[in-house]
Order: sequence, then C-alpha cells, then structure tokens
Amino acid sequence: MEPTQRRMGRPKKFQGKDTQPTILAVDRALDVLDALAHANGMTLSQLATRLDQSPATMHRVLATLHAREIVEIDQQTQAWHIGSAAFRMGSAFLRRSSIVERSRPVMRELMEATGETSNLGIERNGEVMFISQVETNESIRAFFPPGTLSPMHASGIGKALLSCYSDHRTSQYFRGAELTGFTDKTITQPLALKDELIGIREKGWAFDDEEKAEGMRCIAAPIKDIYGEAIAGISISGPTQRIPESAVGRIGTLVADAAARVSRGLGSS
Repeated sequence: MEPTQRRMGRPKKFQGKDTQPTILAVDRALDVLDALAHANGMTLSQLATRLDQSPATMHRVLATLHAREIVEIDQQTQAWHIGSAAFRMGSAFLRRSSIVERSRPVMRELMEATGETSNLGIERNGEVMFISQVETNESIRAFFPPGTLSPMHASGIGKALLSCYSDHRTSQYFRGAELTGFTDKTITQPLALKDELIGIREKGWAFDDEEKAEGMRCIAAPIKDIYGEAIAGISISGPTQRIPESAVGRIGTLVADAAARVSRGLGSS
C-alpha cells in the first residue's frame, strides 16, 4: 500500500485538514506592512487607528520590524515607512521570472523612441500590478512605483491583457468585475468594454484615453510566453498634450513591436 502523500509544505499534524493555521503576531505584522505600502508614511497613532489596535501593540510590531530593517522611521515627522529589507524581499518576486530583465532594454528603447515613460505590468488578483518602469526625462510624466495597482478596465495594460483572455475567462471577469468610473471617459458598460476588447485584438494594442486620470493617456500591448499566453503588458504613458490622437496609431505600432520583441525573447513564436 502506498503511503499517503501530504500537501507540500504542510506538517504532518495538519494532514487532511482544510483549515490553515495562522499566527496572530504575523498577521498583525503583515497588516502593518500592507498599510504602510499603501500610504506615504504613517505615524504610530495613525497605524493604531487604521488597524484598530492599541498603540502599545503597534509599537511592539514596529520595533520588531525596525530591528530587521523591514520598516524605518523618519525622525523629523515620526512617520513610519517601508524599509530597505522589505524592498529586498519584495524584489525576490521579480526574480521568479526573466521578464523584467528581458524587458528593460526594450522599455528603454521604447521610452527613447516615444519620449514617454515606459511601463511593465502583470495581472495580479484581478488588477494590473506595475513591476517596472523606465521614466522619461520630461518634467511632467506618469509615475507608477513597482507594486502600484490599477483596475483592468481603466488601464492600457489591463485592457491589453483582457483582450487575450479566453472566452471562459472573459465571462468570469465580467461576472465579478466592478467597472468603476474614474473620469467621464472610463468605460463602465460591459458591452462597450467587450467591443473595445475586440478592437484591441484586431489592432494588437490598447489605448487608455484619460480613462483612469484626466490629462493622461496610455498605449499598451500584451507580452506572451512560449505557450502564446499573455503574461504581462508593456506600455507608454504621458500627458495628452504630448500624445495627441494623431500620434496614437504610430505609437501603438511601436508599443506592439516592443511587446513582440520581448515575447520572442521569452520563446513566443
């Protein structure tokens, strides 16, 4: 009789149980990191209020994380921030794939060819997560720090990725998606978004026309792996005065070509 195989990474005493054990202190520490990651610095009292914990509890968590350089404090403002060790740990996520490494030279060339900021993003839990950026030298520019999240329906990269979904996955997306309006140009109607995705498939690139932020435009295309599946998107973004509608088609071709070059580097045909 063959021995029962337990799930990888789970100790024997949890074999056969569906419930996952948790550690309260670790949960609290991760809550703190999540709060700091979404804010431009938070004081002890702000964290305690946000997480509904006592200042004493928050101070113990912060002191522990600070000792490992996972968080740091600005002595002047007394605001806590994500620390260098957290960045090093988060960078391990990017090392799981060669996509960032392979994309950087192409992103730089795309930035130089268009004069606008180039971005790299992936789908993460139903949103676009930006994982790399090559900034333009222009004083007014788009800025998406690594880890920034954006809704799929109001993002150039998001729409580029949605256009590559299978029929089944597309149906799943529309069943659960909240097509929130951010500007008067955001596509909030499912039928309109479906028509948009058909057009993106035909052109090979997507256009975000001030759909997330007024005055900003984005043009994106999907990056595909060796199996032909879209695993990321590359884009350029900038202000409307530097990306007039007359230039959208030309830039779209450049972005689609950049995506194709990265795709070939990943083994896509």
